Amino acid sequence: MNSHRGIIDERGGSSTKATNEGGFGVGPRFGLVLLVPILVVTALVAFFPPDGNERADWLQFIGRFHPLLVHFPVALFLLVPILEIFGRSARFTYLRLSVDFVFALATLAAASAMLLGWCLGRSGGYSGTVISQHMWGGVGLSIVCWVCWMMRSRMRELSATYAVALALGVGLVAWTGYRGGQLSLGPNHLTEHMPNELRNLLGVKYDLAVSASNADPNTFYGARIQPIFASRCTSCHGPDKNKANLRLDSYRALMRGGKDGPVIQAGNIQNSDLLRRITLPANHDDFMPKGKHPLAADQIKLIELWIASGASDALALDAIKNTPSGSAVPLIKFEEIDPSEIARQRSAIAPTVARLQKQFPNILDYDSWASVDLRLDASTLGSNFGDRDLEEFTPVAEHIIAADLSRTAVSDHSAVIIAAMKNLRVLRIMDTRLTDAALLRLESLQQLESLNAYGTPITPAVLPMIAKLPKLSRFYAGQTGIRPGKSVPEGLAARLVF
Repeated sequence: MNSHRGIIDERGGSSTKATNEGGFGVGPRFGLVLLVPILVVTALVAFFPPDGNERADWLQFIGRFHPLLVHFPVALFLLVPILEIFGRSARFTYLRLSVDFVFALATLAAASAMLLGWCLGRSGGYSGTVISQHMWGGVGLSIVCWVCWMMRSRMRELSATYAVALALGVGLVAWTGYRGGQLSLGPNHLTEHMPNELRNLLGVKYDLAVSASNADPNTFYGARIQPIFASRCTSCHGPDKNKANLRLDSYRALMRGGKDGPVIQAGNIQNSDLLRRITLPANHDDFMPKGKHPLAADQIKLIELWIASGASDALALDAIKNTPSGSAVPLIKFEEIDPSEIARQRSAIAPTVARLQKQFPNILDYDSWASVDLRLDASTLGSNFGDRDLEEFTPVAEHIIAADLSRTAVSDHSAVIIAAMKNLRVLRIMDTRLTDAALLRLESLQQLESLNAYGTPITPAVLPMIAKLPKLSRFYAGQTGIRPGKSVPEGLAARLVF
């Protein structure tokens, strides 16, 4: 019995020792094994960084799992300080038993996320400061995680060095996540949709000057073209992030082009790839800006006129006559606009807009923070949005300047409601059941500049009416009953896109 008790005491001592040293020990050999992929990916980031070129599809396919996996090491690493802090209490000492195991999982997940991130960054057409800092942040976090794990597995008592390493890791989590957010959501992703009250309280200004352009504001390019690029394009094609090696934050970079060559052919709108991409249907693989709302029709028209006039950065501001004046130039001087005046102008429709936003979340919004105009995007609801739903927007129809009804269940019964949107500039009805009967009732849309009827059952019977719309510059008629060169009225052929 004494012998048996000795065994129990011996095991109890071993158990106590294991508890003091971190609990579920994973073993130094496994730690050394995980160090190898960390060092390998570190070398890949150092010697084969993202260069703006797209590579093998299988690398891009693997890399697309990076956003799915990257949250695991973040959550696991942030769990450790919580376990350590609460584990110092006599009541929760058992929490510290799992720290070693959590570190092992976090290090494994971090190494895997690093590899997938490198696959995506190297093969996905990324380059620039933001992607580099994001990747090196991930490398740093993986190394810190491994170091903390090794320190913790050999410690009897917590040390100041270990605490500092944990704090450094938490800081790297925040920094790397912030840079990752900039890659996916834009440089101002934390403040872009900040409520006005909080923005004013914190003194945060509307920063649309994403690019560091020094274009002359007295030229057509500096006053009308560069502001469009700065507000819509430079988040992906700017100094910090330049996909496909293309930068649009300066005239010289714009004219140099990207990995596939120049995107602007001066005086030649047909062969200017930039114009082609921004006029494609939003569901096209080459459409730009990818993942965002298309440029306004007047913005596209300005770029087209500028290219046709020679695409010079020295062209006089008033050199091109009869240019559109709608939303082509972003609102740069927000600080000069009185919020109370905007609220007064919106007062008549604000209650209705608020009700519709609650009834139909995320499909209706103001054109900008300082505008009374509205944008409706029901395409995200698909077949769940039909004629009766569209009827709900009748009270604000005249304020809607852009409506995307693509892939919804609207039918010809909605023609009356669409016709009531008399200030509509952009209308997208791709892949809907709207027929000639509906389009023939849209003569009231005298402000319409872009109409996308791709994939609808319309026929050439609508062309005479379409030709009468005075401001229409683009009519997308691909996959319809309309064919190039057949029964197209004179003057409309140049505006048809198939």
